Amino acid sequence: MKKKIFVGIILTALISAALTLGLVCLLLGINSNTALDLGRFFVALRFIENNYVQPVERRTLIDGAISGMVNSLGDPHSIYLAPQLYSQLRAETSGAFGGIGVYMGFKNGGVQVVNVIPDSPGFKAGLLAGDEILAVDGQPVEEISPGEVALKIRGQVGTNVELLIHRDDADLTFNLTRENIHMRTVAGKMLDDQVAYIKISNFSEHTGDEFKTTLNDLAAQGMKGFVLDMRQNPGGVITSCVDIAQQIVPAGTITSVIQRDGTKEVYTSDLDAPKFPIVVLIDGNSASAAELLAGALQDTHAAIVIGETSYGKGSVQTLIPMAHDDGLKLTIAKYYTPAGKCIDGLGITPDIEIKSPPNPHPMYDLNFTVEDDPQLAKADEILHNQINAGKILFDAKISD
Repeated sequence: MKKKIFVGIILTALISAALTLGLVCLLLGINSNTALDLGRFFVALRFIENNYVQPVERRTLIDGAISGMVNSLGDPHSIYLAPQLYSQLRAETSGAFGGIGVYMGFKNGGVQVVNVIPDSPGFKAGLLAGDEILAVDGQPVEEISPGEVALKIRGQVGTNVELLIHRDDADLTFNLTRENIHMRTVAGKMLDDQVAYIKISNFSEHTGDEFKTTLNDLAAQGMKGFVLDMRQNPGGVITSCVDIAQQIVPAGTITSVIQRDGTKEVYTSDLDAPKFPIVVLIDGNSASAAELLAGALQDTHAAIVIGETSYGKGSVQTLIPMAHDDGLKLTIAKYYTPAGKCIDGLGITPDIEIKSPPNPHPMYDLNFTVEDDPQLAKADEILHNQINAGKILFDAKISD
């Protein structure tokens, strides 16, 4: 009798659960296949909760499930962000964060230091451009996405991070204490009395304003054309890129962002005409917003592009806050150049291909000569030819 009662209770519970699930699915417009998949998920969740050899929190399982969903996309730019990583990413885009003061490049599954900010923890510890990062706090970089590598290195001011570095033929361990890093993303100087050099290291919230200030300062010094160096630039905030494009790209389309349902958002410029001849420098680590700007200048014939084919990140991510101070960074669209090209996976092909020097000029080191850099030397030559030909009007002040 007791066995029959127990079986009856179980059957009643299953029927009740099925009816409830069926009603929920009906209200949400979920078909039977989707309902079956949801059932599989909840069965696995409950079985693990009740039977795993050690107690486990439901939130841990849900976080893992979300992370697994994102990883199943096979998209290196989509990532589930646990609370610490989510907080760090938000700090990164604001241009001020706790970190060690290095710029990193990501290629072929590897992570390399491409620049070290003077007086930063990385600089004081002896990190060098060209160092290969093998592990962060003991975790090999090949086990995590490029975005996670950067976020793991950043963190709360005063906390420590350990890096395993490969340099020459040796592996070295560096223990660093994070400090408050204020990134300057734009720097420039006059190469001579006519041609200027402007470096954009990445695109943060304030890059557009920094670019405008730098452009006006150089114009006041007599600039009649400039080299725009975006080598080793990993991209960043798309609105800052558009802000800069509106200062130097002629009237028309800058880029089109198209979602999978065909929804299109078009960013435009109303600049009457370029005020300077421009030559852009790119390399294999120029990505995302850097490619967007280079593509807009190239397609509108506002600049000549020199260097090597860029990284090929033509996708757009959005940051979605979630319920527990965590978030989801998800690819939601692809962007297209003014000529309608999608460079995702392909990159920007330069007009003039010249191999990059081993270490393009760091952001915070402007003590270099043109002759040491074949790409810059060619850009300098082209700009002088254009200036001497009198192609560009030289009323250089950018309006506020």
